[in-house]
Amino acid sequence: MSTPRTFDCRDAFVHALERLAEADPRIVVLCNDSVSSAKLTRFAERFPDRLFNVGISEQAMVGMAAGLAIGGKLPFVAGAGAFLTGRALEQIKNDLAYTGTNVKLYAVSTGLAYGALGATHHSIEDLAWLRAIAGMTVIVPADPEETAQATVAATQTLGPVYLRVSRMPVPAVHDPAYRFEIGKAALLRDGGDVTLIACGTLVWPALVGADLLAREGIEARVLNMATVRPIDRNAIVAAAAETGAIVTVEEHTVHGGLGSAVAEVVVQSHPAPMRILGVPGVFAPTGSTEFLFEHFGLTAAGIAAASRDVIG
Repeated sequence: MSTPRTFDCRDAFVHALERLAEADPRIVVLCNDSVSSAKLTRFAERFPDRLFNVGISEQAMVGMAAGLAIGGKLPFVAGAGAFLTGRALEQIKNDLAYTGTNVKLYAVSTGLAYGALGATHHSIEDLAWLRAIAGMTVIVPADPEETAQATVAATQTLGPVYLRVSRMPVPAVHDPAYRFEIGKAALLRDGGDVTLIACGTLVWPALVGADLLAREGIEARVLNMATVRPIDRNAIVAAAAETGAIVTVEEHTVHGGLGSAVAEVVVQSHPAPMRILGVPGVFAPTGSTEFLFEHFGLTAAGIAAASRDVIG
């Protein structure tokens, strides 16, 4: 595949949010001193009385959002994924999920996006934490089109929603005709020898990995599993039954994330060989995002190698 044009999904999110805010006066935004990194500067200029910068106080921010939701507002809470989830996990569990409060979490700089800032800033446990909480919807969009549609879908879904948006530019994997649906995987490429299941920034490398395999006569199915909870069980069972092997790949620890969610379905419904690619249960070293992806084999070549292994 040729080198494609890339896009920042944060731009897609805020453009969608502004359109929604124009039509829905209930929408407000809270952030933890992250107006710039969440790309909310223009939102703040357009809706100055609807954005609240509470500073680096994530627990208070989520609690305030719950109160605003109870008062009839539709809050979006923006912050770096490592701190929005790690510092405010109790409030997310009790103030949002346990009570079914209608708050949307917009996590930026997720996964290994803050690579050079080290393990304290890497957000590689968030899917495991939030996927384990009852009542949470967890979405990891793969490109700008899906990000925009997922933002709209979040507003139409009652209860807490976690949108995981990277700062790492990604190619488009969907065309404008694509229609995102919560809990529904997108089939991007069909094949009968192995299934590659990815989310977020690693959907494109999975597609490139499938292209590498095709040159060897191995036809890989590629699923974009944007919704980690609720997971598309039917697509997973079909993949296990029809291709006989599965490789998952995610910008997250291999414990408790997308791979674990897929494995839970496979082991209960249609056992098949699997490989789970991600950060292998360690704190990631300090380095650029590109270096870390190479370091952990989260590349097209690494995905192709895991596919050969699981088929073998």
